[in-house]
Amino acid sequence: MEDTSTRSESESPPEESADPASDGSDDRTSPDDGESAAGEGDQSAAGEGDDPLTGDIDDPTTADAEGTRADETDIEALRERVESEYDFDDFGPSDMAQMSAEEWDAAFDPETWITGDRLLERVDAELKSRIATRDVFGVLERVREDGEERILVYSDEGYAIIRPTGEVRGEGTVLRDIEPVVALAAMESYEVPEPPENWSLPHPDSVPEGSGEFGNLVVQAVAAVQVLAGAALLVASAVADLGTIVAPAMGVVFLFVGLFLFAMVANARLSDRFRSEEYRDRLRALREAKERPGFVPVEDGVVTDEDAGATERDRED
Repeated sequence: MEDTSTRSESESPPEESADPASDGSDDRTSPDDGESAAGEGDQSAAGEGDDPLTGDIDDPTTADAEGTRADETDIEALRERVESEYDFDDFGPSDMAQMSAEEWDAAFDPETWITGDRLLERVDAELKSRIATRDVFGVLERVREDGEERILVYSDEGYAIIRPTGEVRGEGTVLRDIEPVVALAAMESYEVPEPPENWSLPHPDSVPEGSGEFGNLVVQAVAAVQVLAGAALLVASAVADLGTIVAPAMGVVFLFVGLFLFAMVANARLSDRFRSEEYRDRLRALREAKERPGFVPVEDGVVTDEDAGATERDRED
């Protein structure tokens, strides 16, 4: 009988591993582990846009809406400041020159502007009123361009053509006078006055020498009183011994004041006479001209300017 107890330990069979799944764990990853890692990555990517406090997802349109509200608030504040600084009931070229582009856009909302034939009717009435009060010097006509009606205003110093869209083109002082008129007439809130029946430019011979004669008479009366008072004080100081220097000094002051007022009245009358004569000369020049000035691009009631889409400012640029 063979004795097996003497077999060496080296000949014993190797022991099997107790955990067969642990083999190759360092070199490979199980499919389940890969799916778990991918799922965690998707959840992490999806949660990057979440609000850590509320859990809400950031919406790009929210920031845009907040920016729009901020812009509207700024425009409203600018509009209130413009309305408080400018008197739109007496809006003229000087006010337009002072306004910036931002103030203009805030004061005149393009979405509320009046256009079309209604705008032309309002501009026509406003211009007639201003021509009657001498705020605008020019001849008012209706012309056509590309089959559409236009308003033409011209004088010896320029012209302006107004489109139903509110665009104004031209040159000279007439253009500067017409632009604010069109802007006001395009505002719904502005009330256009009713023009008088005899609104056109007057006849040269009917223009008075000057205006404000009643005011000149009042100033002359005051000046006369000052001169008489000064003369009386000087005579009294020379005839009677008043024993003071106050009386003659006041007499001299009264005389100087009276003479200054007389000189002011004389200067005002000369200025009025000069302006009236200049106004009559311009009226005669318009009446004696058998046709429009050569710089007005209109023939037979039709606009003939090749550069019809450009304004004077566009040409300068």
